[in-house]
Amino acid sequence: MCPCSLVIREKSADFPYPVEALLPHSKGMVLLDRVVEAGEDHIVVELKVRDDGLFSSPDYTVPAWVGLEYMAQTIAAFSGYHRKCRGEAIDVGFLVGTRHYQCSVGCFPCGTSLRVRAEKIIEAANDLSVFSCTLEGDGINATSQINVLLPQDSKKFLTGKGL
Repeated sequence: MCPCSLVIREKSADFPYPVEALLPHSKGMVLLDRVVEAGEDHIVVELKVRDDGLFSSPDYTVPAWVGLEYMAQTIAAFSGYHRKCRGEAIDVGFLVGTRHYQCSVGCFPCGTSLRVRAEKIIEAANDLSVFSCTLEGDGINATSQINVLLPQDSKKFLTGKGL
């Protein structure tokens, strides 16, 4: 059982779960490398900007707008971690929108290490949540508020039975 009521801070790769186990993404779409810290209302992850052609350009950079995907996957890892702690299956969530995405750079150089923090600031009874996200790296700072829908059962939600 996960100690979800406690903050877990791991400086090694010994976090209770590999990040792939927390996300409903296929392996090639997982852009995060590891969870560093998780608590009741926040999560911190690390990643290295990849040069695998998925989002990278010929000049070995990734557009700064991909920072929104890094943030969304961080929120998905938060949801996945808490679902695992409750003994539930990992399920998909939906990025509803973002407010005020600001980034200090136009692109991320491939190979750059980034740290992303997502903190839940609002959770409504209708499965909608708002997260305040930050992304930091060497000379890189990005912030955004991201609105997500994290239904208990995405299949029921998509068929209209979970409304």
